[in-house]
Amino acid sequence: MINLGVGISALIPNVIAEEGIDDLFTATAEAGIIGGIPCSGLEFGATYNPQAIIDQPYMFDFYDGGGLDVAFVSFAKVDRDGNGNVTKFGDRPNGCGGFIDITQNAKSIVFGGTLTSRGSRSRSPTVGSPSREGEIMKFVPRVAQISYNGRRGRECGQDVTFVTERAVFRMTPESLVLTEIAPGARLKEDVLDRMEFEPAISPDLGSMDPRLFREGCMGLREDVLAKHAPRPARRTRP
Repeated sequence: MINLGVGISALIPNVIAEEGIDDLFTATAEAGIIGGIPCSGLEFGATYNPQAIIDQPYMFDFYDGGGLDVAFVSFAKVDRDGNGNVTKFGDRPNGCGGFIDITQNAKSIVFGGTLTSRGSRSRSPTVGSPSREGEIMKFVPRVAQISYNGRRGRECGQDVTFVTERAVFRMTPESLVLTEIAPGARLKEDVLDRMEFEPAISPDLGSMDPRLFREGCMGLREDVLAKHAPRPARRTRP
């Protein structure tokens, strides 16, 4: 059971449709929609071919009760403690919508966004180093407002990942850890120097899947089916 939030996460349905994997999970929308392929853009909140539509309060009962396996949401800024801000932009407050209910009780959360904003441009789809850097750093020592509480997430055992166009971070019990960088991205110049704090770096720092930076399908269906294929039963002696 998954939920897709606004922002860059609202574009995930485009990948779902392209990869033909809508039958491998159940997508939900906070308006009360279950199943089908969620819409993006101006139609965000609606769904193509839903399996069911329920009243919105009942959907939030489901979210509050821990029914979500994974929530895909976006972020404005993130700090060293794994706190996320989506509700305050400078002096402008922004409504939280269903973000807090959804992220409080989901078993896993994937935050999506760019490492910097306002002017960032990629050199090419296959290279992680940007040709033009953004003016605003989004990974900061302390967020202006806590919309998602990283400490509480750790206490609840949530599996939390922050994915950007050139780096991936995971939240551990100790800190935010850099686990992957994009092919072609430079660790210091393109990642660490574009953050206002230095994250822990995994000793097994790896490369983001190069298929993410290519045109066309990634073959996710085969990957998911292989990952979740049932294991053969162990033979026991009579």
